[in-house]
Amino acid sequence: MTSAEIDGEQQNGLTVSENAYRRMRSDIIFGRLRPKQKLKLDGLRDSYGISISTLREILNRLSSEGLVVAEGQRGFEVAPVSVENLKEVAALRLLLEAHALKQSFAAGGVEWEGDVVASHHKLATLERRMAAGDMSQTELWKRYDWEFHQSLISACGSQVLMDTHAAIFDKYLRYQMIALSFRGDIAASEHRVLLEAALDRDSKTAREVLARHVQGGLEHALAAGLIA
Repeated sequence: MTSAEIDGEQQNGLTVSENAYRRMRSDIIFGRLRPKQKLKLDGLRDSYGISISTLREILNRLSSEGLVVAEGQRGFEVAPVSVENLKEVAALRLLLEAHALKQSFAAGGVEWEGDVVASHHKLATLERRMAAGDMSQTELWKRYDWEFHQSLISACGSQVLMDTHAAIFDKYLRYQMIALSFRGDIAASEHRVLLEAALDRDSKTAREVLARHVQGGLEHALAAGLIA
């Protein structure tokens, strides 16, 4: 075993194991590891610079999150996708986020407002670039999208709710990356209304817009025809 494979070694403040877990999880969510792709241990060991034992731990962890499927003696593969699962994920995201919005809007203070404004500014800037035809930063766009929606609910007062929403949002994001689902001015307009509703503490409007936002994203992803 090389020194890079030793659990507990630090990389950017993270253990090698945690760093590899985050990289692999990101590779699944952003489609670099495709649905139903076989995850061969020897190849992954070389790609992520970790031991086989650490790799198995990571794959089991990702399996518990529903991002990897254990195939018994045949090993592991990236979790498949389906229209039915996308609909379930979208419905659960809406349920969690709508509830968290109401709690967050009631409790958020000035610092929360500042975070919402700042995260929207980054997202809106990138959405304008993409609307103009620059699709070179899709991963950064989705990161900013995640940050904006997380900022909206960040004052909800429940870390469990935040963590659960983040896990579901990642699964929703995975489908968006597979379908390359960018709705242009429609989504950007919905984000602007969500920002205004947050500053006005208008949770009713925000939840109505969020429902359209999630449903629109679902329909747009399905229309692309890339989800088997």
